Amino acid sequence: MALLPPWTCVLVACFSASLAGTSDVPDPYPPLWKMSAGQFSDYRVENGKYIIDPWVYNERMGMYKILVNKTASYFENIVANNDQNILWGLPLQHGWQYRTGRLADPRQRKGCGYESGDPLCISVDSWWADMNYFLSALPFLAAVDSGVMGISSDQVMLLPPPKDQTKFCLNVSSCLSSFPETMSKWNTFYQHLQDPSSSFENLLKYLWAAHVSSLDYASRIFEDRLEYYSKPEADFGRNWCVAVEYLAASLFPTTLVRTYEYQKGLPPRMLVNGDRAPFIRDFTVFQNTVLLVLSKGLIMTLTFWENEKKSTSK
Repeated sequence: MALLPPWTCVLVACFSASLAGTSDVPDPYPPLWKMSAGQFSDYRVENGKYIIDPWVYNERMGMYKILVNKTASYFENIVANNDQNILWGLPLQHGWQYRTGRLADPRQRKGCGYESGDPLCISVDSWWADMNYFLSALPFLAAVDSGVMGISSDQVMLLPPPKDQTKFCLNVSSCLSSFPETMSKWNTFYQHLQDPSSSFENLLKYLWAAHVSSLDYASRIFEDRLEYYSKPEADFGRNWCVAVEYLAASLFPTTLVRTYEYQKGLPPRMLVNGDRAPFIRDFTVFQNTVLLVLSKGLIMTLTFWENEKKSTSK
């Protein structure tokens, strides 16, 4: 196994330190969790298919809720309760994006995602929303395809966004044909989830492999969306993608409480010009520290790997 860059160890240590002493968490669930769909019958049906609009926050969150509910019985064979379900990281990250305004139209041309307009709207122009689509639609539809959800592969259809429809897959068959490698990785995860002999660590390995694959595809497709943001926010987005790869390498357990606690280190709002960690006044020390580590991550990673190459070539 390759060594992790030093900055990554600091990042993981920060997240681990945030968990020290945590036991009772008052409300770790993402925003509007209770009002989101919890079963397929909560969505409308047309021509025998469940129709889901992933460009509405609570409808996309409902996909996660069904996924967490449907996989609960499999995790009971491995861990004590569904709070240890490692799929919790997905809805909690989506909830953080919503709470911090990252799913709204970054150019503010329309009311999508804003209290003055449609607060539940998810903008197709949002880099965060588009990246998250690949971490909602693909794992959800792969779960359907793998049999975990208890319905056939042709019974679900996602509605397209108002533009750039060709960049998104909308059902199991189109996702399999458009993103076969990533769908295969998600299917592999679900296959191991259904295997009673699978260990928690192995499931983390397969989950993170699928997660990284999803982000890898999405980051290439939606790089242009970052032009809509301030430089600090765009840099944070790029740095976060790099950090995720190393969180994956460390097999960070994305359970309910662990994910909830580590999110306390993420920016509580969109970054604007002038924000410079560790001197952002309305951020906590923890948030400033995490952002500082992330901002240094790309340079330190390149330096680290360059040194690694030199040492291995000798």
